[in-house]
Amino acid sequence: MLAMNTFIAVVDAGSFVGAMSATGLSKPAVSRHVAELETHLGIRLLHRTTRRLSLTAEGETYYQKCRDIISSIQEAEAEVNKGRVQARGRLRVGAPQSFGLLHLATLWGAFTEQNPGVTLDINLSDRVVDLVEEGYDVAVRIARLPSSTLISRSLAKTRLILCASPEYLGRRGTPAIPADMGHHDTIAYTYLATGAEWQFKTSTGEQQSIQTHPRIIANSGDTCRCAALAGQGIILQPDFIVYEDIASGRLVRLLPDYTTTELTIFAVYPTRKLLPPKVRILVDFLVEALRKPSWAASQPI
Repeated sequence: MLAMNTFIAVVDAGSFVGAMSATGLSKPAVSRHVAELETHLGIRLLHRTTRRLSLTAEGETYYQKCRDIISSIQEAEAEVNKGRVQARGRLRVGAPQSFGLLHLATLWGAFTEQNPGVTLDINLSDRVVDLVEEGYDVAVRIARLPSSTLISRSLAKTRLILCASPEYLGRRGTPAIPADMGHHDTIAYTYLATGAEWQFKTSTGEQQSIQTHPRIIANSGDTCRCAALAGQGIILQPDFIVYEDIASGRLVRLLPDYTTTELTIFAVYPTRKLLPPKVRILVDFLVEALRKPSWAASQPI
């Protein structure tokens, strides 16, 4: 177990020296544990040069399995210890603006009522914050894959939805295929991973990427939504933002026969080592609170 934890620390830190602070071991001890692990397995886990370390293909597989194993053990230990300690202290939480306002803001009262010893410090920003450098205990992130440098737990799924107002479609027409998007005004979200290039998948699995020409670019999903409601163009936004507008007819879903990007909403935190009770309790609370999210329980869109 010690060798496995040491190997994980080396990969996360990117060096043997960097792993020293995480493990409390000397550099020779860190190197020895990794070397003994490679000898035991009979494979090379790391490529070593004077400048950097990188995982071999086998090392990447082993690293992911090790993280899963350690995660399971620590979750089991946390489960056993539930109720023995109380959550206390300031808890700094980061979350995306729209999701934080629409789906988290109503939860904080219940959390603080259940955990009176905790003071919540909520910060909303769509920028990806550095948890360690900026002093966050937990952050909620929306992405395709979890961060490889942080511990994460899945909270819910969301899908990007292509939609526009009836007013806009009446004026400009309704796109029938993704290629039609090149002739339409779009409203782009600054932090979309693919930028102004929007991705669609056909029923046969064919991937299509369409370069759009935004009329408006905004770093807020709510701003994009409001512009669409005002008839300014087509948006590609998460269902948790637009599901009520589509259900009411204020926005119309477009290209329903094409699949758009699915994302996962994660709770992320820096480490499982000596995890504070306040962090574990908050993450457990969010997992339970978002088990049946409102946007998924609405009419199919």
